Amino acid sequence: MSNTLPTYFISHGGGPWPWVPPMREFFAPLEASLKQMVADFGEKPKAILMISGHWEEDDVAIMGSSKPPMIYDYSGFPPHTYEIQYSASGAPDVAARALDLLQSVGIKAHIDPSRGYDHGLYAPMEVMYPNADMPIFQVSMLKSYDPADHIAIGRALKPLRDEGIMIVGSGLSFHNLRLMRGEGAAPSAEFDAWLFDTMNAAPDARHAAILNWETAPAARICHAQEDHLVPLFVALGAAENELAERIFHHTSETSGITVSNYKFG
Repeated sequence: MSNTLPTYFISHGGGPWPWVPPMREFFAPLEASLKQMVADFGEKPKAILMISGHWEEDDVAIMGSSKPPMIYDYSGFPPHTYEIQYSASGAPDVAARALDLLQSVGIKAHIDPSRGYDHGLYAPMEVMYPNADMPIFQVSMLKSYDPADHIAIGRALKPLRDEGIMIVGSGLSFHNLRLMRGEGAAPSAEFDAWLFDTMNAAPDARHAAILNWETAPAARICHAQEDHLVPLFVALGAAENELAERIFHHTSETSGITVSNYKFG
């Protein structure tokens, strides 16, 4: 694969939703979008590098296992969801390359040999690549959530796009679980509109807006804690001067929550 691959920011849905039929029905629009993303992409990437909103460390950690275990980082779901296996192999060679890229620009990073897949990875991957037939590894966020630092992480990882690696930020453009029953409808729409305008702005303006994302309409209502927004910063940093395309835009009929996914490059 010789072309530069795009990067993505996707919604990963709630908990183990692909394995819970009522939830899978609820997330049918997201599933259709993720499947269309794979169809539009075409050829399988050499590997996938994913930044999930469910892994953060003091310094950047990189999954190094060739056979990552499973992390069931949710509660209150049916017993079978704690036996899920997503059997994709890790990518130790690409992880080592990612480590070199980060350290070469002074970003503190290390290999974590025991970290497993969290549901921010295996929930969307189950519908995107259900055969689990390509290597996947995760790179952590920083606990600081600093936008500039995460854009820099993405910028450092950008060369992987020329090496057949798909970079995916997995989070959610609205993530306030206390407002999922209707109260979040208006704020999510306001923030989503700002996000669309920002993603489609000129690179310099987009960069400045992301650095100051907390000033966006309803920003702290939609993201009281921005762990699910931070993966967007990394995906954007790896394609910071390239066009954005909104590839999923959905307002739930039940909750009224509006969310969006983006492709860069």
